[in-house]
Amino acid sequence: MAETTKKEKTDKNKINVYSVEGKAKKKVKLPELFNKPLRIDLIRKAVNASRANRRQAYGPSKMSGKRHVTHSVGKGVGMSRVPRLEDRTGALAPCTVGGRRAHPPKPERKWNEKINKKEKRKAIKSAIAALSNREIVVKRGHVFDKKITLPVVVEDEFEDIKTTKDVIDVFQKIGVYDDIIRAKNGRHIRAGKGKGRSRRYKTPKSVLIVVSKRTMIEKSVNNLLGIDIATPKRLNAELLAPGGDPGRLTVFSESAFKEVGNIE
Repeated sequence: MAETTKKEKTDKNKINVYSVEGKAKKKVKLPELFNKPLRIDLIRKAVNASRANRRQAYGPSKMSGKRHVTHSVGKGVGMSRVPRLEDRTGALAPCTVGGRRAHPPKPERKWNEKINKKEKRKAIKSAIAALSNREIVVKRGHVFDKKITLPVVVEDEFEDIKTTKDVIDVFQKIGVYDDIIRAKNGRHIRAGKGKGRSRRYKTPKSVLIVVSKRTMIEKSVNNLLGIDIATPKRLNAELLAPGGDPGRLTVFSESAFKEVGNIE
C-alpha cells in the first residue's frame, strides 16, 4: 500500500506534454513553483494596482456650465436669486439644468496605486501555481476535456503554427477549444454609457497562451475571442488572473514551461 501511495503522489506531480496531434508524448515533473500557496489577497491587490496605473485622468473643462451671460433678479421679486438668462431660465448655478457641477472630477487627481516588489512577485507566483489546480480553473468557468492535465503543455512545434485554422485544429485535438466557443457565445453588449465610448462589447477571457518567443502564432490567434498571448517575462497578475480571480486555463509551449519553472 505504501508503494502505491508513493506512486500516486509521483503521478500527481507530473503532467503530460502534448504533441500538435493532441497525443501525450511524455510526462514532465511540475516545477516547485506550482506548489506555492494560493494568496488571493495579493493577486487582487496586484490586479487592482495594474488597472489603476493605466487609468487615464479625466475631468471637465474649467468653463463647463459657465458659458452664459447671466444675472440675478435680486431681492424682493418673489423669485429665487439664482443666476438667470434673459428669458429668466436658471443657469450657471449647480442646482440648475445645464449649470456647472458642484464638485466635478479633477484632472490633476493621481489614480496610480503602489505595490511592493515582493508582494507583486509573490502574487505572480501564486497566480502561476493556481494554473495547475483543476478545481480553481473549473470554478473560473473554463470548459475543457477532463482527461487533460493542467497546465496544458504542448511541444515547441506549436509556436511555429502560421494559420488560425491550424491553431483551432490543435486546440480541438487537445480538448481546450470548447473554452474559446464559450467566450465567443458569452460576448455581449455592455450596459451603460460605455456603448457610445468605443467599448460596446464585453468578451469573457478564454485561453492564455505562453510561448518562449514572439513568433507567427501571435498573428494566428488574433481572430480567436478571449485569447491572450505572452512570453514568460511578460506574465503579470492580470494576465494570469483576470479580474483578480486565479485559475486561468493556460497553454504553455514546452520551452516556455521550462522558463516559467525557473522564475525566482
